[in-house]
Amino acid sequence: MSVLGVAIFMGCYYWFCRLRFGYTFSSALLQPVTIAVFVGLITGDMKNSMMIGAGLQLVYMGVTSTPGGNVPSDPALAGCIAIPLGVAAGMNPQTAIALAIPFGVLGVFVDQLRRTTNAIWVHMADRYAEKADTKGIMRAAFLYPAAAGFVIRFPIVFIIDYFGVTVAQKLIEILPAWLSHSFEIMGGILPALGFAITLTVIGKKNLIPFFIAGFFAVIYLGLDTMAVAIFATCTALLLNLFRLKEEEA
Repeated sequence: MSVLGVAIFMGCYYWFCRLRFGYTFSSALLQPVTIAVFVGLITGDMKNSMMIGAGLQLVYMGVTSTPGGNVPSDPALAGCIAIPLGVAAGMNPQTAIALAIPFGVLGVFVDQLRRTTNAIWVHMADRYAEKADTKGIMRAAFLYPAAAGFVIRFPIVFIIDYFGVTVAQKLIEILPAWLSHSFEIMGGILPALGFAITLTVIGKKNLIPFFIAGFFAVIYLGLDTMAVAIFATCTALLLNLFRLKEEEA
């Protein structure tokens, strides 16, 4: 697919995944690793796309909504820009990950703009409600916010993905080696930071031994991710079985 086609597709994808037609479905679509699958399909470079997407996914593993549904960064915008740009410009995953972070922060401001415009449709729905106009309420609740969201979200991704490929390629060419290496180091640290944030969010003291056991199983036993996942699943099922037997006793 051409650069224009990729830019149009990613702009539409970003708009659609943020419509939140079903929170579970939307939450899956806005993850970088899911975005990477679609980028790989339309660019034909699934390997590099998934390498960048998987690394970026680790960065945002611990990103959760704070009270009110606000997030400190937008993984969807970061993925929709950094992954296609990284693939098109031939970036290594670490550099692409490091460059994605500012776009994630930009996504927060984009979402705030979208929330601000939603106030218009709320008052419009109130006026429709006074007239008992159910169709008008539905338009104010779904159609108008979706159209406004397209106007707000699509141009950002389209412009950056369309014009950013050449800029990114030239940037890689003119960057000094020490600066490129710095980006690689930052890109390598960020996934570890994502793990650390995840531990602070879901970590419990009684689960720390399992985390340590899994870490050393990978390091010293050489187990791959699938093997660790299978052993972890079996361990969880056995512990749950023992807990149920204790409760019955």
